[in-house]
Amino acid sequence: MAEVEFFVTPGVGEKMRQERHYSQAVRIGNVVEISGQGGWDDHLTFPESLEDEIVAAFDNVERVLAAAGASWPDVVHVNSYHVISEPDSTFDAHNEVMVAQFRKRLPDRAPIWTETGVTALGAPKMRIEIRVTAVVGD
Repeated sequence: MAEVEFFVTPGVGEKMRQERHYSQAVRIGNVVEISGQGGWDDHLTFPESLEDEIVAAFDNVERVLAAAGASWPDVVHVNSYHVISEPDSTFDAHNEVMVAQFRKRLPDRAPIWTETGVTALGAPKMRIEIRVTAVVGD
């Protein structure tokens, strides 16, 4: 049976493990699953612009993957959760940045992706949350 290992990053990850009793990633064999990552900094503050928040969420995913011994090129599955601000808005503003980040971080792989619109996320002002599955050495 494969060993189960849990991981957190310094700063926010350690704080969330202590305050909310969860880990940011789990690795079982060569499979890494991460919890949803937002576009926060280590003080749980968010950028003003949607683009900067989405890029920061991708950076946080990268940081958590690295803690578990993985990286963006190992990613095979992405779930993203989006708070759309205007009632008649579409995902266009989100998708423009999401797709650009996929192309930048996964130039040789197009992972499967499920994108969901939600009314709220786990922190005030949070507009994006991304969770991934990676297969290391795939």
